[in-house]
Amino acid sequence: MKITAALSTIGILMAAGVSLPAEPSKVAVATPLEKDRPFDFNEEATARQQATLVALGKKQADLLLSNVTLLNVHLGIWEENQDIVVSGERIAWVGDHGTYPGTAKETVDLTGRWAVPGFGESHKHIESSHVTPEYEAPMVLSDGNTWTVEGSHEMSNVIGMDNHEFWLLAEEAGSPQKVFVGVGSATPPTAFEMGGGYYGYEEMKHFMEDDLRVLGLDEVMDWSSVWNPEMPGYRRLWEMMQATWESRGVVEGHGSGLVAPDAINAFAAAGLSSDHGVTLAEEGWEKLSRGVFLQLKPDALPKVIPYLIEQGLKDWSHTSVSTDDRDVAASLELGTMDYNVRMAIDSGAPIETAYAMASLYPARHWHVEHLVGSLAPGRYADVVVLSDPATVAIEEVYVNGVLAYDDGKYLLGIPEVTYPEWAYNTVNIGRELTADDFVIPAPEDGGDTATAALLEMFYFEEDFKTAELPIVDGAVQRDSEAGITKCALVDRYHGNAQVGKMFWRGVGPKTPNSAVACSISHDLHNVWSLGSSDEAMAKAVNAVAELGGGWALVREGEVVATVKYEVGGLMSQRSAEAVAAELEVLYEEADQMEWLGAPGLPKRMIFAYLTCTPWKWVLVAPYEGNEQGLVNVTTGATHPVVW
Repeated sequence: MKITAALSTIGILMAAGVSLPAEPSKVAVATPLEKDRPFDFNEEATARQQATLVALGKKQADLLLSNVTLLNVHLGIWEENQDIVVSGERIAWVGDHGTYPGTAKETVDLTGRWAVPGFGESHKHIESSHVTPEYEAPMVLSDGNTWTVEGSHEMSNVIGMDNHEFWLLAEEAGSPQKVFVGVGSATPPTAFEMGGGYYGYEEMKHFMEDDLRVLGLDEVMDWSSVWNPEMPGYRRLWEMMQATWESRGVVEGHGSGLVAPDAINAFAAAGLSSDHGVTLAEEGWEKLSRGVFLQLKPDALPKVIPYLIEQGLKDWSHTSVSTDDRDVAASLELGTMDYNVRMAIDSGAPIETAYAMASLYPARHWHVEHLVGSLAPGRYADVVVLSDPATVAIEEVYVNGVLAYDDGKYLLGIPEVTYPEWAYNTVNIGRELTADDFVIPAPEDGGDTATAALLEMFYFEEDFKTAELPIVDGAVQRDSEAGITKCALVDRYHGNAQVGKMFWRGVGPKTPNSAVACSISHDLHNVWSLGSSDEAMAKAVNAVAELGGGWALVREGEVVATVKYEVGGLMSQRSAEAVAAELEVLYEEADQMEWLGAPGLPKRMIFAYLTCTPWKWVLVAPYEGNEQGLVNVTTGATHPVVW
C-alpha cells in the first residue's frame, strides 16, 4: 500500500514539470552468503536431513524390515506386503515390498507377520511401577511400550524444581524408552499442605521453556479449586494453566466423579482437555461428546467401549488406553500397554482402533505425532511385530531402529544412571518416633469415652462418621471389634517429627501389636501407617525412614518384611524382578496376619490419602494452625479428631 502511494506521487510531480533529484547512489549492503553464516543444525534437523536422502535412495539405509502386513493408523487399514526402511533412529520410507529405490545395510524378513506402531502411554506414573525409568524400560518395552508421557505429580511433590530434570536423565544416559513430561499440577495437591515443591506461573513457564520434551500440565484434579475463585488454590492452578497455554502446551484434567452435564461442560470450558478417571459408560460418552479426550484404564474399558459402539461412535480418535498406576508385581503378571490393548479388543473395539488408541491417538493429543504414534516417515522407528494382532501376540519390538525384544528376551542393556543427591534421602522425619507420638489424648472434660471422627478407605461423603471410643489412661483407644483402628500421617519434609493421627474404620491390621507403613501416599507422599498398637506403628514408620522410603510390615512387634524405595521414597534403582520379589514377600507375610475389612495388605491405602476433590474430609500431616490434621479440602474447614 505504501509502495503504490509513493509511485503515484512521483507520477503527479513529473507531470507538473517538477524536477526530481538525481537518483541517489546505491549503497552496498554486506549480506553474508548462506554458506558463510555459522549455523549448527540440531539433532532433530540432522536426523531428518539424513532420512530425506535415505528415502530418495541417495544414501544407504540402516535397516529394511521386509514384506510385513502393516497397520496404517492414519487410514485405519492393514496394508499387505510392505517394507519399512530405517535411517538411524527414524523411519525414512514405507511402501510396497521391493519398490524401495535404495539399499540397506541390513534386511529382516517379516513375511507372514504384522507390524503396528510402538505403544505410547498417554497418562502414566512411572513412580507407581516403583522402579526408576532405566529399569522400567526393559519391562515395558518387552510389552511394546516405546514411549510414555510421565504424569509427574508424584516425584514433583518430593523434589520440586528438579522434577523434570529427573525424568530426562535416563534417556540421556542411553535408556531407549522415550519419556515425555507432563508437569505435576498437584504440587502441592491443595493449599492446605506443603511438601517438597510449589509450582505456579513462573515455575510452569520455566519447565515449558527449558526442554521440548516437557509437553504440558499433568492432570488438574483439584476441581473445587478450578471452578471456585474463593478456594485458596484457585490462583495457583490457573497460573499454571495460563503458563501452559502460553507455551502451546496441553492441559490435562482429572474428572473423576464429575458426571453431571453441568459439571462436564464446566470441566471442558475450563480447558481441561482429558480425563483418565472415567468409570461409567454414559459418563464417557458425555465427556467425549464435549471434546474431552478419554484416557481409558482397563477397568473402564469393558463398560465404556461397548456403550460407545452402541451409541454409534464414528470417530475414535479422541480416545486412548492408558495404565495410570500399576506396580511391578502386577505389571510382570498382567503386562502393561499390551494388556490395555488386549482389554480394548476384548471389550469390542475394532482391532485397528485398539492399536490406534495406543499409538496415534495419544500422540496427536500430546502434539508429538511428528515423532511417535505411527509407522510413517520421520517418526522414530518403533515397530511392534506381531504373530497375531487379535491377541496382541508380540514377537519382536524395535525401538529407535534397534531390536530391543525378541523371542521372549530383552536384548538391550540397562545404562548406568547417576541420579543427583537430591533424588535420595528424601524421608526427613527428624528423629526416631516412639509410641507416644501416636497417642491421641482424650478431651480435657474427662469421662470414660470420647467421640471420634472416623474415615474409611475412599470415603466420598460430605461429612465424616463418628463413634464412641473408650478412654484408658488419658488416651482414646481403638475398637478392633467394631473394626476401628488408628491411622497416622507423618510429615517427611520438614524434619519436625510431626504426626497427624485419627481413627479409621474397616482397614488395617487386626493382629495384635502389628502395623504397616509406607512412604507412598497420593499425592504429597508423606509416610502413612495403620496399626493395632502405637508401638508397632512407631516401629514401622522408623523402618521406612531407615530405608529412605518404601514399605515396612510389623507383625507382633517384629519387622517381618520391607520393600526399599530409595529414590524419592517412591522408586528403587533396581530391576523390576528384584522389586517385585520384595513386594511378593511383603504380600505373603501380610497374608499370615488378620486384617480388618478384607484379607491381606491394604495395597490401595497408598491412594486413600488424596487431598483433592472428590475427597471431602481427609487426614493431612499436621501444619501450623491445625494440630490434628483433619481438613475438609473443599472448604478449608478443620475439625478435632476427638471431642
